Amino acid sequence: MVAANARTAVVFALSAGQAHDAPQARQLLLQLSRPGEPTPLLMDRAYEGAETRAFVMELGFTPVVPPKENRLHPWQYDKELYKRRNEVERLFRRLKAFRRLFTRFEKLDVMFIAFIHFVLIVEALRESLRLC
Repeated sequence: MVAANARTAVVFALSAGQAHDAPQARQLLLQLSRPGEPTPLLMDRAYEGAETRAFVMELGFTPVVPPKENRLHPWQYDKELYKRRNEVERLFRRLKAFRRLFTRFEKLDVMFIAFIHFVLIVEALRESLRLC
């Protein structure tokens, strides 16, 4: 899932449970429009691999992800900006508040995706009603 903030998912897709997330994340990033100027992209450490970081930079984003502890050549990253990654985690928490999602009652992927869409719409409506 690519999220804009704690309530807005930009794009998401299901993947097999045994599949690694990085290749799927690269496919999701291809669906985004390329930014006109370098735009920071907050990423989890699971995506800090050289291939994913190079791909993100090729798309015009600036990866903001800490290197793993065992990296021979660690890089610098914006630690203050990285602290905002919790907003994405809050979106996942909101999704998991719907029991039907976190227990995966739906057996068909199409129904599961439809319910994710429904939950994201509910969250967007909650936000818009809160702002009124």
